[in-house]
Amino acid sequence: IVEHPAAGYKKIFETVEELNEPIPATITGVIPSWLGGSLLRMGPGQFEVGGEPFNHLFDGQALIHKFDLKNGQVTYYRRFIRTDAYVRAMTENRVVITEFGTAAYPDPCKNIFSRFFTYFKGIEVTDNCLVNIYPIGEDFYAVTETNYITKVDPDSLETLKKVDLCKYLSVNGVTAHPHTEADGTVYNIGNCFGKNMSLAYNIVKIPPAQGDESEPLEKSKVVVQIPSSERLKPSYVHSFGMTDNYFVFVEQPVKINLLKFLSAWSIRGASYMDCFESNYSMGTWFHLATKDPAAYMSSHKFRASAFNLFHHINSYEDQGFIVVDLCTWKGHDFVYNYLYLANVKEEWEEVKKAATRAPQPEVRRYVLPLDIHREEQGKNLVSLSYTTATAVLHSDGTIWLEPEVLFSGPRQAFEFPQINYSQRRGKEYSFAYGLGLNHFIPDKIVKLNVQTKETWVWQEEDCYPSEPLFVPTPGATEEDDGVLLSIVVKPGAERPGFLLVLDAMKLTELSRAQVNTIIPVTLHGVYKP
Repeated sequence: IVEHPAAGYKKIFETVEELNEPIPATITGVIPSWLGGSLLRMGPGQFEVGGEPFNHLFDGQALIHKFDLKNGQVTYYRRFIRTDAYVRAMTENRVVITEFGTAAYPDPCKNIFSRFFTYFKGIEVTDNCLVNIYPIGEDFYAVTETNYITKVDPDSLETLKKVDLCKYLSVNGVTAHPHTEADGTVYNIGNCFGKNMSLAYNIVKIPPAQGDESEPLEKSKVVVQIPSSERLKPSYVHSFGMTDNYFVFVEQPVKINLLKFLSAWSIRGASYMDCFESNYSMGTWFHLATKDPAAYMSSHKFRASAFNLFHHINSYEDQGFIVVDLCTWKGHDFVYNYLYLANVKEEWEEVKKAATRAPQPEVRRYVLPLDIHREEQGKNLVSLSYTTATAVLHSDGTIWLEPEVLFSGPRQAFEFPQINYSQRRGKEYSFAYGLGLNHFIPDKIVKLNVQTKETWVWQEEDCYPSEPLFVPTPGATEEDDGVLLSIVVKPGAERPGFLLVLDAMKLTELSRAQVNTIIPVTLHGVYKP
């Protein structure tokens, strides 16, 4: 395990300026001639306003980054997204809209009566879209997990317009991890009010761009509703699984207390984080729905021990089973509790201490049998030869799942997973690529063979990479024939920020494009050919 006593990682959590124009990069090594396009990434770029710090990793103001690769040349550009949260914070020089872990207070200059009424005006939901960026039809949208998404120009990085998904769909918000089919159809999931004012989860479908001028969002619709196991406390949902014929939704024990949420804004100093709680007894539920025609499979009740889940790696069907590979964190204690900036910016020994209290990460494979015979109570229903995962039918009709562990190391997480998405999404696959988190600090890129459990690692002293995006070689037949793109920060270097290009097969460096600027932490992104 690599140590970080110099604590250079603190640099990726510091405010930066946006750029007036793209800056050229210095290239070492050789960038493949076929690689031409833009790597777009989202993350926080401003970590305080008016002397007031943002508290949580998911609070900083949204900054969009772009590395352009063209004819062997590379440039880097970044701009803040002109969200309402950003514009108003800059105008008033204070936090105006409550963020994930930072509460906004009413304007101190107003008199006491207008301040009092501000508390009861209702919830002002943030549009700070710092989590991901993805295409819908011909357009690109920067997103967080609320009902607001922001249309951006992927070339100029200009902010074009704020879009309220509630205008088109019955959802309170959707995840930042949609699934996209080859034709451009987008699927996503979000929670909503279902029948009798109880909570549910809606899977939504946004069609691809049509020949006419219409916006795909205008034709979006809810395709299937999955009930919540607790009426007024939906589970936190960050991603979901999709195979050729099924949707997979994992309902975790981290809950949003809706009553707290609705009253939070009338209580001084409450943020989104204050509305999360853990259900100690529910464990974790797996739900299935068919895709076409879409229907919830209420007869299939799968349950497992408690874990936190943020990222699905992949799901696929095989011989009457659905194989579901996940990046999990053991137990019901909410991992986001450990991602306050005060924690991750501590000295290295303190960071390590805090991480030992947090849930332990593990890559797990669960196998869900589609064919359930009631007489097979008490015995393992999984007959796939290549996995040790089990599924056992209990007398109450639930099926208890035990996973196969694909990757595990003390305080070492394989997270922000990526696959050869265009070729292997929803299909049997061999390789996953991820960001290695060492006590929550991103310090390596890992390739995992999910069949043999073999791993390859790219790591360099005092380097802090981001989620590696896989780009396939044109015309490739091998699953791992392509490159990985990651933005890396090396704080002490002359040019501290660089785009790293790795050979995805061997995980060896092909080239790096270095720029003379620090680049703060980025969360997710997309490669636009």
